[in-house]
Amino acid sequence: MNVVLYSPTGMIGSRVLIELVSRGHNVTAIARDPSKVPAKPGVNAVKGDIFDTADVAAKVCATDAVISAYGPGTGDVNDLIKATHSLIAGLDKSDVKRLIFVGGAGSLLVAPGVSLIDSGHLPEEYKAIAIAHHDALALLRQSDLDWTYFSPAGFIQPGERSGKFRLGTDTLITDDKGKSFISAEDYSIALVDELEHPKHIRQQFTAAY
Repeated sequence: MNVVLYSPTGMIGSRVLIELVSRGHNVTAIARDPSKVPAKPGVNAVKGDIFDTADVAAKVCATDAVISAYGPGTGDVNDLIKATHSLIAGLDKSDVKRLIFVGGAGSLLVAPGVSLIDSGHLPEEYKAIAIAHHDALALLRQSDLDWTYFSPAGFIQPGERSGKFRLGTDTLITDDKGKSFISAEDYSIALVDELEHPKHIRQQFTAAY
C-alpha cells in the first residue's frame, strides 16, 4: 500500500515506520525535518506542515491511507486539536478517506460510563493532553472520514516486539494485577494489522497485554 505517515521520528511513529517497511509498504514520511527520517528502501522523507490544510491535501493526494502519529510533546496540547482539524480538512480536499489516528488512553472506560480521565486515577500532569485527545476523537466522530482512533494501553514505551497482545474497543485493558501496558513495537504491529485488515472503521480500539 501507499501510506502517508505523519510524525515518523517520534517514539511511536518511528516504530510504526519500521513495521510498515518490514511489511513492504511504500511510505511517504512527513516530518518538519526530513533529514531525521532514517533512510530506508520504500521510504520517501518529505518536509510537510500538519497544521496547513492545503499542504496536507497536497501531500496525501492519491495515497491509500494516512497514519497520524502526531503529538504536541512538551508543546501546547491545543496543537493536537489544530492538527486534527487540518488533517480532516486536508483529507476531505484530497478525497482520501482512510485515516488511522494514534490516540490516547484517557477516553477509554474503566467502569460503565466512567473514562480514565474521569476516574481520578489519571496523574494531573497527563490530564491536559488526555482531554485534548478526547476532543480529537470527538472531531473524528463528526467527520466523514473512514477513521480509526487507536488508543494505546495506559502505559506505552519502547520494548519487545512480541506479537502477543489483546485487542479491545473502548475499555481499558488491564492484566491480572490491574496494570495496562504495551510496548510501542507491539502497538505498531496492531496498528499496521488494522491498516491491512480493517476491523475498526469509524471506531476506537485499543491494545494491551
